[in-house]
Amino acid sequence: MYYESFGTGRPIFFLPSWGGDAGEGRAVHEPIFEHRKGWRRIYVSPPGTGQSPADPTITNQDAMLSSIAGLISTVAGDEPFALAGTSAGALHARGILKRNPTQVLGLLLRAPGIVIDRARRTLPTASDLLPSAARDRQHKYYDEAERLADLEFLGRIQRDPSTYGLSEDPSAHFERPTLIVTGRQDTIAGYADAWPILDDYPRATYAVLDQEDHYLPGPGSAVYRALVEDWLDRIEHPDA
Repeated sequence: MYYESFGTGRPIFFLPSWGGDAGEGRAVHEPIFEHRKGWRRIYVSPPGTGQSPADPTITNQDAMLSSIAGLISTVAGDEPFALAGTSAGALHARGILKRNPTQVLGLLLRAPGIVIDRARRTLPTASDLLPSAARDRQHKYYDEAERLADLEFLGRIQRDPSTYGLSEDPSAHFERPTLIVTGRQDTIAGYADAWPILDDYPRATYAVLDQEDHYLPGPGSAVYRALVEDWLDRIEHPDA
């Protein structure tokens, strides 16, 4: 499985949205670390995305999660690490946390996918037009990621909620720094479905960003980066 690694220090794994690869997470988050040392950033391209080939043995989300968890175990070893997941990557991050909570330093859920069945999601009843900044980001990163992805492989898993969801509820009580960031105009995952999981994370910050959709951060990049900076501060100084 392909991944990109930058810097040295505590490992932090960035897990992309469904069909996304390492590039988008890197572009959003690397500017945060230009003046922050002590973190090894690992941007993952799951099977069937970017430069990671599809794996025919992966036929459901459980197998996808196991594959990603195996990579993290190989790269991190016994070292504690942080997890940052976007959309479906947030589902993977929660699943990995449930499997191995003691090794996780902190959790970031960005535009998290909570309800698997699209028909059952709580979505905004009306949304603004996609902000131009978000449109540019979608064209630059997500369209390119889709071009590189094995859409047939990914689509077989995604089209059925029984294979797109995890067989075990990823909910787990976690008392370390957590950040949940959603978009007020997110018409794909919404923002309201993430609120009920807040009780699982007693040290969580929960933010709903206006003028942001599923491809956040667009116009709210400065706010998003400030939230991530605060989350990293809380991990670095747990007793502050």
